[in-house]
Amino acid sequence: MNGERQYRLGVLGSGKGSNLAAIADACAAGRVPAEVTLVLSDVPDAGILARGRERGLRAEHLAPGKFRTKLDEEAERRYVAALREAGVDLVVLAGFMRILKGDFLGAFPQRVINIHPSLLPSFPGLEAWRQALEYGVKVTGCTVHLADPGVDTGPILAQQAVPVLDGDTAATLHERIQQAERELYPAVIGALARGEIQVQGRRVTGFRGS
Repeated sequence: MNGERQYRLGVLGSGKGSNLAAIADACAAGRVPAEVTLVLSDVPDAGILARGRERGLRAEHLAPGKFRTKLDEEAERRYVAALREAGVDLVVLAGFMRILKGDFLGAFPQRVINIHPSLLPSFPGLEAWRQALEYGVKVTGCTVHLADPGVDTGPILAQQAVPVLDGDTAATLHERIQQAERELYPAVIGALARGEIQVQGRRVTGFRGS
């Protein structure tokens, strides 16, 4: 992070926005040396937009286009243009339910990060907490990683473990993983803003935790 201006975040999400709230509140409290300059959602009434607006953030719906699981080309151009116009240094995916492909990722090389509710590479894809519970693992958690064209396959920046308890249901396990996400994601973003994380291929160094 340089001293000329605050490190700028653009947050994309499709759901309730709990990670956005944690990130924005950590920024406002000075724990993360950054600011959220734009919140975008593919869902017009998504909670993430309400949570952003409650905090005085610019929060907008952008239609995703004709596809169910990804942005179409025109939508992708609109998203990229909005993020560039906001001058974002880092694109933060916070429950954004669209796969981002090469053109979008190429517009922000190694500057798109995602959080996933498992200890990758275990349990990629949807409902990872349920996958972990059904498989019978004793420890799962969450992972912050760089986004790439695959599904949850980018270089791992940091992870936080969450034990699977004997009485866990999918709902109780998911809630504890979400609590861990709200701790880990702001910590990683803070480290990126301070220039503490270095990525060489799949090797990542410099993260010291929260």
